[in-house]
Amino acid sequence: MLRAGFDSLLFLVIFLVFTGFAVAALVFAAMAREDAYRAAEKQTKKFWLIILAVNLALNLLLPMLFLQIAGLIAAIVFMVDVRPALAQVSGGGRGRRGGGSSSDGPYGPYNGGR
Repeated sequence: MLRAGFDSLLFLVIFLVFTGFAVAALVFAAMAREDAYRAAEKQTKKFWLIILAVNLALNLLLPMLFLQIAGLIAAIVFMVDVRPALAQVSGGGRGRRGGGSSSDGPYGPYNGGR
């Protein structure tokens, strides 16, 4: 009885994590511009939206672990490979943009009150 409760809790956690990751990847894919996909030399926006939407639908309608893992792999590929490339060509990458310093504020460099 304890093991059955643990198994159902584990499957619930896996379901929530996989579905949450699928939703996040789909939202990021939908927010990116179509021309950014071409500039980053990745598959089209339509391709990624279809793949990630099917992944989300399968997670919600047919929660089979094999299909969830296949969808998770597609979402991971998008988040690890495509999303950073889109951010780089869109100018939204991490780190210093425009050669600014880490002490730059919203109105220019912060010099400690000097």
